[in-house]
Amino acid sequence: MVKKIGTFDKFRETLDKLNGDGVLLVAGNPPNVMTIGWGTLGIIWNKEILTLYVRPTRYTFGLLENSKDFSVCVMPDTFTKELAFCGSISGADTDKIRKCGFKLEKGITISTPYISGSLYHYECRIVHKHRLDPQTLEPSVITKFYPKKDFHMAYYGEIIGVFEERNE
Repeated sequence: MVKKIGTFDKFRETLDKLNGDGVLLVAGNPPNVMTIGWGTLGIIWNKEILTLYVRPTRYTFGLLENSKDFSVCVMPDTFTKELAFCGSISGADTDKIRKCGFKLEKGITISTPYISGSLYHYECRIVHKHRLDPQTLEPSVITKFYPKKDFHMAYYGEIIGVFEERNE
């Protein structure tokens, strides 16, 4: 059973996962999954926003460029191998959903599906995007994170709903 929860009810847990093994981004049609570790939750333009960052060299970048929405799935701790796999293999070459044995469920409020078995997931509608500007980045950030000059695109997703899977 899936139950809607408050937008920021799992704020701390989500940040811990982002800072740990990551979370799974689902985007595109057909959908692809990608592990992300960079993201923020907050309020912008009087909207509850989940911002995520994707490099233009990633297969998922092209999918997001042609999408109106995305889901972000927070997985149980037992999914360490799948998270590592989805962060290291391109969806252009491999069906990561099939390889990992993920079952997709129809999105509740958006067209993008989510991964069944996630602890909870965010359903987001893209309301803005922008490429990080190297002119405004601190030089040490460029040196450490962008030696290839492949600056992320930031996608701002209005959080339409957060849903928790419960076994009841």
